[in-house]
Amino acid sequence: MNIALIANDTKKELLTNFCIAYCGVFGKHSLYATGSTGCIVRESTGLSVQLLYSGQGGVEQMEAMVSCDEIDLMLLFRDGINASTTAAEENSLLRLCDVHNIPCATNIATAEALIHALERGDLEWREIQKQSRRKIVW
Repeated sequence: MNIALIANDTKKELLTNFCIAYCGVFGKHSLYATGSTGCIVRESTGLSVQLLYSGQGGVEQMEAMVSCDEIDLMLLFRDGINASTTAAEENSLLRLCDVHNIPCATNIATAEALIHALERGDLEWREIQKQSRRKIVW
């Protein structure tokens, strides 16, 4: 499965620690992250992470991947207390996850629930859904 990793500056360390804790699960999947977040996760975990642009450009790339059904799970750790300059982009990304039925966690509690579901195979419906869409002939 393709997993997206995004974190506000104040949440990068939390996301990195989460990736360290679940390195065994993440290592079985393809990871995509915005530039600075991806570099930190890659250096801290040794995981293979496909890097997108840093900042707004990376969020836009991620939006395109979500719209094209190339992301199966998203972890978007955002700071709910401090206003973010990327809040509008984050809301757009979350809206696209809703439209395309992509499981998304915005905090560590939900991320942990999703990662356990992923580990159990509870998210395999994403693959079935993608295969059925490929069979549709326009």
